[in-house]
Amino acid sequence: MRRIWWLLAPAFLILAAPAQARPRDDALSGAMRCGVIADSRQWLDCFYGAAQPVRAGLGLGSALPGQIALAASPPSGGAPRDEAVRAEVVSAAANCMRLTEERPWLDCFYAAATPMRAQLGLPTPQVASRMAPPVPVPLPQRTEMQPAPARAGPPPMPRRTGLFAGIFSNPKPIVTNMPMQSLEQEDNGSFTITLADGQVWKQDVEDEIYHRARWRKPATEMEVTITPDAMHTFIMTVAGEGYMYKVHRIR
Repeated sequence: MRRIWWLLAPAFLILAAPAQARPRDDALSGAMRCGVIADSRQWLDCFYGAAQPVRAGLGLGSALPGQIALAASPPSGGAPRDEAVRAEVVSAAANCMRLTEERPWLDCFYAAATPMRAQLGLPTPQVASRMAPPVPVPLPQRTEMQPAPARAGPPPMPRRTGLFAGIFSNPKPIVTNMPMQSLEQEDNGSFTITLADGQVWKQDVEDEIYHRARWRKPATEMEVTITPDAMHTFIMTVAGEGYMYKVHRIR
């Protein structure tokens, strides 16, 4: 326990500093409040939800509603698991305070969660440092212009460079108000949709916990917009709804 308190010392020093409150201060305070949650996966969602004040300040899309709800009112009960890993994450997030700009700070905050993602067996981003965003690598100069080969079939998935590429530049939707062609839903509400142009998208497993779609319209009467988000994920919205769904493309 003494080791954990030493790891969290930087966070307490920053929270106690007599400075004007900023969105990042609220975010770090929220991350600290998540400590009462016993389950580590739920704690991680709470940690991500705590970043909402900074996302709102930057004009970015909201975190998942379930994550925001956890950060607003963390459920207590039971002994918290993986305390040493949590302490490592919060300590790294506190060290992000040395960054002056909000965008790099948010990048650093998300990257600080990497040890917990690894502990839970979730995909972990490859970054050189959690203290600063990745430095873009210039592309090599082409010595001879050659025509690009023709592509057949549906357009390829967009490539994104860097850990959080696109999230800090108000990414444009890759699908805008496109009608569904068909819809398949499981008993728990999780879904797989086929769009009018043949793209097939499936709801992420971790999103199913908080977003159980309850659509009553036929698929062909619903229009979908899909936008890139953090951690190489995508957010889907349906015209006329106020919900966001975390999805990935399977075809």
